[in-house]
Amino acid sequence: MQTQSKFRLLVVRLGAMGDILHALPAVTALRMAHPGWGIEWVVEPTWRALLAAEGSTGRDTGKHQAMQPLVDRLHFAASKQWRKNPLAPSTRIEISALRRNLKSQHYDAVLDLQGALRSAVISRMAAGRRFIGESSPRERLARWLFTERIETRTPHVIEQDIELASAIAGDDLIPVQPWLPVDPGAETWADELLSSDAASHVVLINPGAGWGAKRWPVERYADVARALLNRGYRVLVNAGPGEVFLADTISQKTGGGATPLLCSIEQLIAITRRVSLAIAGDTGPLHLACALGRPVVGIYGPTDPSRNGPYGTQFKVLRSPESRRDHTRHEAPEAGLLTITPEDVLQAADELLYSEAAR
Repeated sequence: MQTQSKFRLLVVRLGAMGDILHALPAVTALRMAHPGWGIEWVVEPTWRALLAAEGSTGRDTGKHQAMQPLVDRLHFAASKQWRKNPLAPSTRIEISALRRNLKSQHYDAVLDLQGALRSAVISRMAAGRRFIGESSPRERLARWLFTERIETRTPHVIEQDIELASAIAGDDLIPVQPWLPVDPGAETWADELLSSDAASHVVLINPGAGWGAKRWPVERYADVARALLNRGYRVLVNAGPGEVFLADTISQKTGGGATPLLCSIEQLIAITRRVSLAIAGDTGPLHLACALGRPVVGIYGPTDPSRNGPYGTQFKVLRSPESRRDHTRHEAPEAGLLTITPEDVLQAADELLYSEAAR
């Protein structure tokens, strides 16, 4: 099996934020085990900042290495936009350009960490020798495009990705804290925002979620924020796309004490590096805090934390015994989620903040 320094690997994990963050420990472990490999990645343009800071020119270019620490090259696939406009000339041009680009690279292996039909099709655009994916991927049809189908045995998606990555060269990889880019401008912005606060005094709350059933009521987040403010913590409330009203609601209900945080992904990475606690549901910002080694309180309902819960850091997961795994995108919060009280969240937060302060 060819695993020498000239080995060329393509990773396909298009999105979304939490899913890319779940894939990073496996690819970081590969990079650490095989520093001479050429590793490239296909990703949605939206999520570029999780792999490379704006202005980076590659991981092997001196001062730019921290800005793009993990992969040698990025390829962009705007697959969501393509699906919205399948007949647009721009869609055809972009897909053709991506196919030509990938095919010209002559990869030794292509690793599909998404397990969807669209990611498998993009994987097949490359002139790879091996196409590796799960034997039971998220979308069943995708498996027929893999030449190597790996049966995963572990429960958590991070561990499953490690199993897939280990199959490339027969490694016995273990999850590691992933390498995330450092954006100089974002780091300066975060320092200025928190210039009057010690990092140990900042809590980040993310009240949004991918769909309503996963979203703990905003009024309860406001209760938690108010209590933390009364204890002397500074509270930042992250507002993702379409979620500004949630952050504004918490700010209003705390008399302006909690600060809405409207920022780029680069800035969110920089801020999260500096907080002592993050509180959120099953969302990308929660998994970002885990990836950066920050303590988290995870508020879970219809999604299963044994599969995609906090990992690799200090954490407390709150989930009702009444909750059952259900990815149906209901608008109303799941019934079990509503049994979790602000007092439950505050108790978990207190335990983690005390532990963090004692370190």
